[in-house]
Amino acid sequence: MIKHAMIAALYALAALPLRAQTADIAARIELHAIPTQTLSDRDFLTGKGGKPATVTGELRLAQGNGRLPVVVLMHGSGGMSPGIDTWSRMFNAMGVSTFALDGFTGRGIASVSADQTQLGRLNFILDLYGALAMLAKHPRVDPQRIALMGFSRGGQAALFASEQRFHTLWNKSGAAFAAYIPLYPDCSTTYIDDAAVVAKPIRIFHGAADDYNPVASCKRFVERLKAAGRDIALTEYPDAHHGYDTPLGSGPVVAKGSQTVRNCSIVEKADGVLVNAATGEPFTYRDTCVQLDPHVGRNDAAATATQKAVAEFVRSVFTLKP
Repeated sequence: MIKHAMIAALYALAALPLRAQTADIAARIELHAIPTQTLSDRDFLTGKGGKPATVTGELRLAQGNGRLPVVVLMHGSGGMSPGIDTWSRMFNAMGVSTFALDGFTGRGIASVSADQTQLGRLNFILDLYGALAMLAKHPRVDPQRIALMGFSRGGQAALFASEQRFHTLWNKSGAAFAAYIPLYPDCSTTYIDDAAVVAKPIRIFHGAADDYNPVASCKRFVERLKAAGRDIALTEYPDAHHGYDTPLGSGPVVAKGSQTVRNCSIVEKADGVLVNAATGEPFTYRDTCVQLDPHVGRNDAAATATQKAVAEFVRSVFTLKP
């Protein structure tokens, strides 16, 4: 009798309306495999193919009907992090779906923080174009409203995925991102024709105290693109270190053993060769400009301000109601 009573109670509970459901909970979660390649930065820059690979991503469909806007989220050197979940929930609460792309696990990588040579930095761009191709064909996605947001290494990918040259070489989706939102990216590399970006808005968010990917090189990049008439802006937060939006702990703390190119200036030459501007030789992570132990950590004020600014920007790009 007790067993039957418990079953009856469970059925009754299941029939109750979901009155307490919150907007930041996804209506549906899907996992998608994205075919891509693993290749060197030089091969990427010259359009040469690499080794076939498969990466995966988590699509969180926001509550709502029909085709919804999506923000693609690209992680940094440490791999998928709790910060991705925080941003996903914020966007879902706005009625915006998210696609969190994991560029590491499918390649057998957990983290590249202490050894950046494990994966060429431009691979993520290829992965992102693959994600764009999948999302543009998804029946619950509005292909005209897919934005890209990335963090650190992923922020670098989100920034340079806007390059018209890279779209011509690698984006075979027939679709385009509606906007680019890099957080604390590395801007230390100058690519050929890199002021020729697609005609979509780019909004960079960075910390003034960042000694992992210093903001100074991003300022120079933004100035060049503004001079070329591009729609780009940089928002800088005082006292904010690298990863200032992390929901874990406080900061700053030393990212022990992590490699930083903060003192490097890297320039693309002919045939896709990336050169250390100080030596004139091909850049490697054994160069003396590569240093270790930058700082990372949360800054509440900067994190809150960035969330507000990004939310307002995304609402504007996607024409969402406040």
